[in-house]
Amino acid sequence: MAAKIKLIECPRDAMQGWKNFIPTAEKINYLQSLLDVGFDTIDAGSFVSHKAIPQMADTAEVFSAIDLSGSSTRLLAIVANDRGAKEAAAFEVVTFIGFPFSISETFQLRNTNSTISESYNRLQDIAATCAKTGKQLVVYLSMGFGNPYNDPYSPEIVSGWAEKIGELGVKIISLADTVGLATPGQVFESTSTLIRSMPSVQIGVHLHSSPYNWQQKLEAAVRAGCTRIDGALKGIGGCPMAGDDLVGNMDMENMIGWLQQQGLADGINQDALQKSLAMADKIFSH
Repeated sequence: MAAKIKLIECPRDAMQGWKNFIPTAEKINYLQSLLDVGFDTIDAGSFVSHKAIPQMADTAEVFSAIDLSGSSTRLLAIVANDRGAKEAAAFEVVTFIGFPFSISETFQLRNTNSTISESYNRLQDIAATCAKTGKQLVVYLSMGFGNPYNDPYSPEIVSGWAEKIGELGVKIISLADTVGLATPGQVFESTSTLIRSMPSVQIGVHLHSSPYNWQQKLEAAVRAGCTRIDGALKGIGGCPMAGDDLVGNMDMENMIGWLQQQGLADGINQDALQKSLAMADKIFSH
């Protein structure tokens, strides 16, 4: 029997590009509601430049207010450098620290204002901070299925960087379809290749999609053996640093429905899910 899927809900990704500032109290209430749904992990905020991502300027305040009592869901915070990692590590509620490592030079400069080489050096420092503070590091291979900038790309480049990152002791690597370029075939081939070649590392996917191709990509990831998959309620989100129209996250509600039909997702509280969806309707309506 296939393994159950770890669902990673990403409200941070949904919120970060939202034009109107979402009041801190609304963020806290929304995240608190998501803790009741039964997700494995919630990507809840980021410790990055307030100037670059003003929506995340209140992440410290949000994390200070979140109450994890009674929930087995864990929280993840995104960082762009070791300073952010140290900020995130100071919060007991944070289990995972995520770092976006792009294999596209253009996007890495846009996203973290650093070259790929500089970002690898940053990653070494972040890995050391995580080891020292007992946090688990998640590395997102951004532009993991290609890029719109004509930067060099191949499955071999992906595998090469994944192996180099694995050598730092990183145990979770997630392939990110940052601008929704991936075909189902690419999702299957790249994900299955890494799962086979890096058995000691958990390989996940963070897929962006349209309402028309999410299922094909999800099916491909599951068929490849992936057991860690990101999404966001309402299918909102995308990276504001990509420089293109935002391509939404894979819609978590659709994902849950399909995975439950396959017997691959359990522990979801449907009442709590509907409550969170109603809150999302209000938050993302203006």
